Amino acid sequence: MSLSVRHIEVFRAIMLAGSVTGAARLLFTSQPTLSRELARLESLTGLKLFDRQGGRLLPTAQALMLLEEVERSYVGLERINSLVESIRRFEHGQLDLTCLPLFSQTLLPRVCKRFQHQQSGIGLCISAQESPLLEESLSAQRHDLGLTEGEQVPRGTRGERLFSADMLCVLPDGHGLLARQRLAVEDFQGVAFINLAGRDIYRQQLDEQFRAAGVERHTVIETTNAASVCAMVREGLGVAIINPLSALQESGRGLQVRRLEVSIPYRVMLIRPEFRASSVFVEAFCGALHEEAQVLMERLAQVG
Repeated sequence: MSLSVRHIEVFRAIMLAGSVTGAARLLFTSQPTLSRELARLESLTGLKLFDRQGGRLLPTAQALMLLEEVERSYVGLERINSLVESIRRFEHGQLDLTCLPLFSQTLLPRVCKRFQHQQSGIGLCISAQESPLLEESLSAQRHDLGLTEGEQVPRGTRGERLFSADMLCVLPDGHGLLARQRLAVEDFQGVAFINLAGRDIYRQQLDEQFRAAGVERHTVIETTNAASVCAMVREGLGVAIINPLSALQESGRGLQVRRLEVSIPYRVMLIRPEFRASSVFVEAFCGALHEEAQVLMERLAQVG
């Protein structure tokens, strides 16, 4: 038995159209030609693929089983076509980056704008994902660059610190604590507070500070990301302590920012896979990242 691509194409067209006549229209050929090719397919496979009833072809159980595998093959072909189109559309290349969703919303839009001004024609593919999937994909060498929090470097990669600054407090317009330029831990005693989820590493550091000072916050809402925290604060539901990237982005949008008297460092790491070839585009994007990090540090110097 030796099936050809044409045999599979004919079989799939008949399954889709429900008749040889309809399949002939799909394939721009004649009905007699397709009838002969279908007969040849059934002869080659030794399978009865269709029952003939009233001019229509009704697929047998064997045909349905075969179609399942054929569709898998077509999905693979569609993926190849999609990749070809992506390569053609970007013309000069593509840079793949993975990061936490936070960075795709705060840091990267300005970096991408800076990079596109410098390197027109280079496509950017940004995959935003949470840990541990983020670290796993970097270790698997699936991306050119990555951005992570903290200083732990995934296996099979090397990292450098891109950005480091203290966590900041965000408060709604008109809040009583805005009278202070810097906030002590004790200022949060009994204050309505919006917290990040308990498993967040920065939430854990924050808890340590309040526990050591013997201060009880009044946690009214706990949520999983900084964008959600800021939305809650904007509605006047409480105050929060979050990463400086989100704090800077939301400052002036119904929120005010204040520094803390205690230091809770927040770090962004730039990750490079060890076994994935670099390029001039990767280096150019790293340059844009460092330039934007410097701009953020200058903006932070003006806070409080």
